Amino acid sequence: MAATFVGVRHHSPACARLVRETIRRLRPAYVLVEGPADFGDRIGELLLGHEPPVAVFSYYRDDERVHASWSPFCAYSPEWVALNEGRAAGAELRFIDLPAWHPAFAGRSNRYADAERRYAEVTGRLCREFAVDNTDILWDHLFEIDAENTAERLDAYFGLVRGEAEAGEDDAARESYMAEWVRAAEADAGDRPVVVVTGGFHKPALEALAASGGTAWPRVPEPPGDSTGGSFLVPYSFRRLDAFTGYQSGMPSPEYYQRLWEDGPDAAAGALVETVVARLRGRGQVVSTSDLIAARTLTAGLTRLRGHPAPARTDLLDGLVSALVNDDLDQRLPWTSRGALAPGAHPAVAEMVDALSGDRTGRLHADTPAPPLVGNATAELARLGLDRGGPVVLKLTTPRGLERSRALHRLRVLRIPFAERESGPATGADPELEERWTLDAADRDGRRHAALIEAGAYGPTPADAAAAALDERMDAAGADMEGLAAVLFDAALCGCADQSGRIAESISAGIAGASDIAALGAALESVLGLWRHDRVLGTAGSPLFGTVVEECADRILWLAEGVRGGPAPADLRRLRALAAVRDALLHASGTLRLDRAAALGVARRVAAGSGA
Repeated sequence: MAATFVGVRHHSPACARLVRETIRRLRPAYVLVEGPADFGDRIGELLLGHEPPVAVFSYYRDDERVHASWSPFCAYSPEWVALNEGRAAGAELRFIDLPAWHPAFAGRSNRYADAERRYAEVTGRLCREFAVDNTDILWDHLFEIDAENTAERLDAYFGLVRGEAEAGEDDAARESYMAEWVRAAEADAGDRPVVVVTGGFHKPALEALAASGGTAWPRVPEPPGDSTGGSFLVPYSFRRLDAFTGYQSGMPSPEYYQRLWEDGPDAAAGALVETVVARLRGRGQVVSTSDLIAARTLTAGLTRLRGHPAPARTDLLDGLVSALVNDDLDQRLPWTSRGALAPGAHPAVAEMVDALSGDRTGRLHADTPAPPLVGNATAELARLGLDRGGPVVLKLTTPRGLERSRALHRLRVLRIPFAERESGPATGADPELEERWTLDAADRDGRRHAALIEAGAYGPTPADAAAAALDERMDAAGADMEGLAAVLFDAALCGCADQSGRIAESISAGIAGASDIAALGAALESVLGLWRHDRVLGTAGSPLFGTVVEECADRILWLAEGVRGGPAPADLRRLRALAAVRDALLHASGTLRLDRAAALGVARRVAAGSGA
């Protein structure tokens, strides 16, 4: 039996309703969903009973590339509804898209980033035809507030945009692979239906590709043998979903669409008017009962004027602005364009955007598998007495104080929202022997749990993960000596400076490519202090730091011999770099490979050169 294809816009309640109705009506043998095929045998984890929004977080790492991506789901995501309705109907569930590590997703951190840039011309023409500002408003006008003939209108819309857009090689690879799953499911299902839920941009191509070809189940691609990677579920949030905060795909104002999904457009508009008014009053702005009535009246008037059967999102927002904002606005209203809210937006407008964005955060079921880092970090904090909130003072001269400091610095390097350092040593030459931190033990919005899961991509323990994260920063710094020195100091604070050969390789390459004598000198000064003195942090005599001292000194001398210039005042930062070389020769030449005679030769030649 031929498959039924449902083309969707990701995170669209109208599309989610169509998916729900289709699956309930057909009761298919298979429900095939655009999602990472390598997570296919773990779809059951998505159906444990989480509170969305949640996401599949996928990571990949090899010697050439580091990649992380998310496949987010909220309650009204068509893909989420397809999985839950498919299970309720007794269907076999399959994710049919290429894995997130695949080169087809190389430039994409979000699997469900829509292809709108590729069909901007046709959607721009539609926006002009319907006299709306952008595709979000166009979409609401065409689909979200009018449930009649949704399937036919979606087919016409996606047929039009795909017909005038060129698919790239990445899309072609994905569509060819997804079509293999469709053909195999059709063959296996026999006379029973198959429902396919993908982005609407892919639907026309998939319908054509599925019409002919082999019927064997496709192989799930495996990453190269020298790579590491995996996927885990993470709690997500409406803030991360919202286009106004820079989300790469889908719909803005997720709280509005959540209420639209649950209660319909009239109830969503009424509830959110009250929410906005309550928020403004909470900020001390006077909003009277007559203002509230005016907002509802203006929203209703705009709804009728624009020919909508119920209030659309922009009817609500425009009505609120007309009723509650009396000042002249310096900027365009943010919902008339796409992207993050611009700085300096009117406070009332910002409150409206925030209210429609919402602050919901997903929660994972207690039985959800997590990477080892989550349990290991939690256990380490408990063992060290760092699992309670409040101020903490750490004596770095005691073994326990140093161990606790390293644990907190590892979480800081991994960007886990947990602790804030108030004071402590700031450079390798800093004599401060005490640190002060403020800990926040309550993970109220789930951000720490999500961040720990995502940081699990770096390694199983905080020490391993921090070392890998520092490797990544070191690679990104390139020849930026100040950046490299900062990474080295963080490595010292984390106690993992000599754990990674990649740090040594990266910093050697960075030094060899550096051309700023002053930056090299600042790095040499800091690292020399760590190598000479820092028995507290454990870097005194470190082979890695000794190598950095040797290579920085050689590079500074080589660059100094090539300096030419006129009679301008001396560059004091360059002179400080030469002083750092002097100190290295004075204090380390007996231990490290530093050639005093060669350095003196450079000094004599520079002194003799009139253009130096």
